[in-house]
Amino acid sequence: MLRFIIKKLLYGLLVLAGVVVLVFFLFQGFGDPARLVIGQTGDKATMDNIRKELALDQPKWKQFLLYVNDVSPIAVHSRDEIQQKQLKGIFIGGDTKLAFKIPYLRRSDQTKKNVSEVLLEALTGTMVLAFTAMLIATVLGIFLGIVAAVKHNTWMDTSAVMGSVLGISAPSFFMGILLAYIFGFVLSRYTGLHMTGSLFDYDAFSGKQLQLQNLILPAITLGIRPLAIITQLTRSAMLDVMQQDYIRTAYAKGLSKRAVIYKHALRNALNPVITAITGWFAELLAGAFFVEYIFGWKGIGKVTVDALEKLDFPVVMGSVLVTATFFVLVNILADVLYSVVDPRVKL
Repeated sequence: MLRFIIKKLLYGLLVLAGVVVLVFFLFQGFGDPARLVIGQTGDKATMDNIRKELALDQPKWKQFLLYVNDVSPIAVHSRDEIQQKQLKGIFIGGDTKLAFKIPYLRRSDQTKKNVSEVLLEALTGTMVLAFTAMLIATVLGIFLGIVAAVKHNTWMDTSAVMGSVLGISAPSFFMGILLAYIFGFVLSRYTGLHMTGSLFDYDAFSGKQLQLQNLILPAITLGIRPLAIITQLTRSAMLDVMQQDYIRTAYAKGLSKRAVIYKHALRNALNPVITAITGWFAELLAGAFFVEYIFGWKGIGKVTVDALEKLDFPVVMGSVLVTATFFVLVNILADVLYSVVDPRVKL
């Protein structure tokens, strides 16, 4: 198990290395960062100082090496850099230190805050939204898939299949606008829901307040497509498993239908479902970008879109790296869970 995880982590590091290269060179030429920092009225001397501070006066290859040195957890930094960038970690050496640190994603061009702080503030909202959407999709999807398989060729089966087809076909941004308008505007007085809102609201008198009702519409919107996929996968896997010999043997031994379905058939049918659940959880982090923007939900997606509008590229680059890291970790988790759920799978 440990050897398998280490191997997967090494593959993941190679993927992240490719993402770092892509992110750095993708955002070259989309405006001068120094000009974005000081605006259109800055003089040449100030511009030159900022370019020097951001190492923009260096060749591209050197800028790339400096960027890799910043985002790498193992790097080399001078004592002045550690203090100036407020790096956190373990540092060994004299004036030039070997650093084992939290990756430094640089500072926002607009707010001057560390990108890691900006993304960390937004990460809670995105994770709560993604977990809630995936929980809704998983519970309802597995339940509907089981019902469709057990009630095969009945109206329940047909309804589940048709509903899942509609769920797969409907784009998230369209469903988000539709749900926001109907339940957050037209029927707002009855539902108590709003078109926009975040997990927390800030009031001048009462301070920070939890607003769970704002989670309902974006979570449902984000969970519609994975719900449809999980329903179809569970139905197909259950129909296949129910034809196996050991299921007929379980019935022949006198086990109840409920015991056969939940203790024998479901467990062996969950392998493709786990693939969908873990894969879709990673996808939800990317899909949340549009949903968060539609509902005004403060998360990494909305922060990234706002940063794109302001051409705040350090925030956008940091967001891409954080999302890619989640993809890698979730895929590793999926491979490990296979062996836990299905003993036939060997790592």
